[in-house]
Amino acid sequence: MATKRSLATKLGVVAGFERPDAALEQYPTPPELAAHVVHLADLHGDVEGRTVIDLGAGTGMLSLAAALRGPARVVGLELDGDALGVARANERRVAASAPVHWVRGDATRPPLAVTEPATVVMNPPFGAQDGNRNADRAFLATASDIADVSYSVHNGGSREFIEAFAADEGGEVTHAFAAEFRIEAQFDHHTEDARDVDTEVYRIEWT
Repeated sequence: MATKRSLATKLGVVAGFERPDAALEQYPTPPELAAHVVHLADLHGDVEGRTVIDLGAGTGMLSLAAALRGPARVVGLELDGDALGVARANERRVAASAPVHWVRGDATRPPLAVTEPATVVMNPPFGAQDGNRNADRAFLATASDIADVSYSVHNGGSREFIEAFAADEGGEVTHAFAAEFRIEAQFDHHTEDARDVDTEVYRIEWT
């Protein structure tokens, strides 16, 4: 197994959004964070030889991280067609050997029929924008429906909500850790060149 550092280095070529949409909370997942999440998933046997689904794939950072770790296949599901175009270009840059299927669709109503054991990896919208509150709840609901294990990034201070939601859906949080998420200025409402946001990553087993 390659190191987490080498995985992050390979992901350094992944391009971000050309025209990010604030309403969709399109913030690129940092390569170091994607490498951390997928490396942890791989250590737990949740990547190699399995179907990995990235809900809200954006430009493909988590999808391609997983594709570099020997899955049976990766499905990157994304609503924004422009982002999917960038993701396909990023796939060529990364040159992963595993098959990656890019699907345009809503992660809260996925056009997928998953019959095999699957792992979800996702950086869902945090619900920070007006009119988009609790957006990550719908992504978790999809994960509970289509996967037997998921890894997801959430706003800091989400543990009580995540554990309660998982319990309600017959799931269990098995691992949780804090992670720093660096957001570069890309929207008019950003007043700083970059800002570090406290986030949390959760591994949930679904039944």
